[in-house]
Amino acid sequence: MKRLINDPYDVVEEMLAGYVTAHKDHVVLDQASEAQGRVVVSKSAKQKDKVGVIIGGGSGHEPLFLGYVGKGFADAAVIGNINTSPSPDPCYASVRAVDTGKGCIYLYGNYAGDVMNFDMGAEKADEEDGIRVETVLITDDVISSENIEDRRGIAGDFFVFKVAGAKAEMGGDLDEVVAVAKKCNDVTRTMGVAMSSATLPSKGGPIFEMEDGDMEIGMGIHGEPGVRRGKIEPADKVIDQIMAPILADLPYTAGDEVYVLVNSLGATPLMDLHICFRRVAEILAEKGITIYKSLIGSYASSMDMAGMSVTLVKLDDEIKELLDYPCDTPYFKQF
Repeated sequence: MKRLINDPYDVVEEMLAGYVTAHKDHVVLDQASEAQGRVVVSKSAKQKDKVGVIIGGGSGHEPLFLGYVGKGFADAAVIGNINTSPSPDPCYASVRAVDTGKGCIYLYGNYAGDVMNFDMGAEKADEEDGIRVETVLITDDVISSENIEDRRGIAGDFFVFKVAGAKAEMGGDLDEVVAVAKKCNDVTRTMGVAMSSATLPSKGGPIFEMEDGDMEIGMGIHGEPGVRRGKIEPADKVIDQIMAPILADLPYTAGDEVYVLVNSLGATPLMDLHICFRRVAEILAEKGITIYKSLIGSYASSMDMAGMSVTLVKLDDEIKELLDYPCDTPYFKQF
């Protein structure tokens, strides 16, 4: 395992300590006993009366989730152990840390542990403090289920978080923030490919076994099974296999305008990502679909996993305005 860590069981606490120190102009660590040192809070939280936007999930996907806490984006992120949901108490603490009387929204990928623990946090906020908390689950991974409501949330999380944060910052009420988050989720589609396992510090080795030179189309960010494993193929052929299910799923049609994310799962370099984006752009042009803006880089990783994903967001004027709205976080800024 080629990782620079100390005690493998302290990686999350040490990461958070380093993160809030490095980005002290943007965030602090909630010190409430219920937070358990696992809630990163924006310094702009509670500076205005607005809906509290709370994101979160397991560690190992940085800069998702903590990297998007800041003005105009998320007000707090609740952080679990590696690939593990945060526990209910920090979920509850995050509500108390950011609520201004307008209620809060939880946003996270659709995983059973997250659903259970965030729901318990919401129930406690309602019962003990009378704070209304709504939830929108992100379900952008097209290959994870035929039923959209059962799908996983992966790199498309970024866009749903962004529109919700912008709507809240603009003064939208809780119902309006929920509505735009659902709207963005409904038009966001992602699919990826993995070419190696991430290495788990506590295990000292890979999470799952994959032969050198193999890839798996559709694998999830925790190593969930994809649709096909075989030898690594040329980038254009891989992108063709990813784009076909994405474009068929919504479906996207000629005349549509999209925001594109080509995302590294951690170990895939920018060179490779731009080669992949080149083919994405060719396919979209062939279909008569216009690229509005593009993001290329590591926005939702799986530690040191080699692999990448493509996300498309079908745009209308409202979603475009919200995605363009100014924000200031350690890992994403717009002015």
